[in-house]
Amino acid sequence: MLLTSTGGASFSLDLPNEQATARFAADIACALEPGDLVTLSGDLGAGKTTFARALIRYLAGDDAVEVPSPSFTLLQTYALPRFPLVHADLYRLSGAAELSELGFDDLPENAVVLIEWADRAAGLLPADRLDITFMLDAAQGFAARAVRYTGYGAFAARAARIGDLRAFIDNAGYGEAGRRRLQGDASTRIFERLTLDDQTLILMNAPPRPDGPPVRDGKPYSAIAHLAESTVPYVAMAAGLRERNLSAPVILHADTAQGFIIMEDLGDERIVQGDPPAPVEDRYQAAIDLLLALHRRRLPPALAAAPQLEYRLPRYDLEALLIEAELLLDWYLVRLKAPAGAAARAEFVTAWREALAPALEAPATWVLRDYHSPNLLWLGDRFDIARIGVLDFQDAVIGPAAYDVASLLQDARVDIPEAMEMALLSRYVRARQTADERFGAAGFARVYATLAAQRATKILGIFARLDRRDGKPQYLRHIPRLWRYLQRSLAHPALAPLKDWYAKNVPAPDGV
Repeated sequence: MLLTSTGGASFSLDLPNEQATARFAADIACALEPGDLVTLSGDLGAGKTTFARALIRYLAGDDAVEVPSPSFTLLQTYALPRFPLVHADLYRLSGAAELSELGFDDLPENAVVLIEWADRAAGLLPADRLDITFMLDAAQGFAARAVRYTGYGAFAARAARIGDLRAFIDNAGYGEAGRRRLQGDASTRIFERLTLDDQTLILMNAPPRPDGPPVRDGKPYSAIAHLAESTVPYVAMAAGLRERNLSAPVILHADTAQGFIIMEDLGDERIVQGDPPAPVEDRYQAAIDLLLALHRRRLPPALAAAPQLEYRLPRYDLEALLIEAELLLDWYLVRLKAPAGAAARAEFVTAWREALAPALEAPATWVLRDYHSPNLLWLGDRFDIARIGVLDFQDAVIGPAAYDVASLLQDARVDIPEAMEMALLSRYVRARQTADERFGAAGFARVYATLAAQRATKILGIFARLDRRDGKPQYLRHIPRLWRYLQRSLAHPALAPLKDWYAKNVPAPDGV
């Protein structure tokens, strides 16, 4: 229930027993991000420490982990899988000045901070936080509690989403399911595995993408690059792929307005193995064969997302390809402190316009756009191309077939040896030539090199942006690999003008 609250959005619910408290703790835990602050309020014995213990054990993935009350130590730090967590109890503090003595000025980087009796720090709390207030509810039983949680600042919308997601799960019939957050990708989506009895499912929490600031012709970047702004494309593409006997997840429940989906769990086995991950050649061959099966078909430009809702795939046009490539100028070169001047920028755009012309003239098909190892699963109990589980396709467009081939064979996160890349590329080309004598191998090779270079250029910019704007420096470790792929692609004779531009304007990264 939505309540009014000064400076925030507030919601209330009843927790009739400790099981309900543990379930609420899991709901909160799944929503937490590194750096979050959660304050716990309520009288002595109202349930703050019980909740904190359930939250920490959930995040630790261990119901037996010892979680003592910090009433006497005042501060406990836990090294948890997703982030460090600091659990503090300020009850014995006489004033806010004592906070620095506790070590609050030297907390672990990106720690989630969980504070009981946060009123002792009044006036020092940041504007963006989540407060949870517990109240005894003796009329409902000894273990019953009434709870009000309030999101302040940027946490207001997230607090609302916690309740909306719980309602979606309950209405779908999975209210008693266990929830476990999965490792996320570079997007704002959150994935969880739901477990109920012996059944597992995947929950997608994909907040509708708001329009960003206009960057060109009054349009935001997402509109120009044709990025999905809701889960409608995902639902439509999942059905379209399954209709063609491909292993996309079955959508069981969806609320496309809010961006919630419960779908089939295809497991965790990837097309790569080892640490660091390395490609498994027969699995990559199956992934190439899937693209062959898709690219041989006449594929429609529009799909049904619901009985009365049609989704039309956007065209992967010149402006989309260019604005993606320009991420290199806007983020990667800026990160290197080597920004391109107006003349160099104009030369870059001109060279790319000319290079992309053959790609835009190539026969068009569905481009899944993120067809690479993080989004491909190995389903060994299925047959033929159904052995490849396809996960990420919400940004699919209509465009050149070579794009997904390049995405697979120059994987930004995995070293694909050049010999393997060429062998798999030859496998694709030979099969296309066998099926269609009009298929031109030389023209395809040129488009492949062009789109591989465009994709590497784009991802260099994206990874620099993830570091600088989103605080995700872990993606920077892939930059040397991307650079090597880029040089491999720019070696094509048709890309000589681009190769010269990069040689003059883009410093080679360390480690190559």
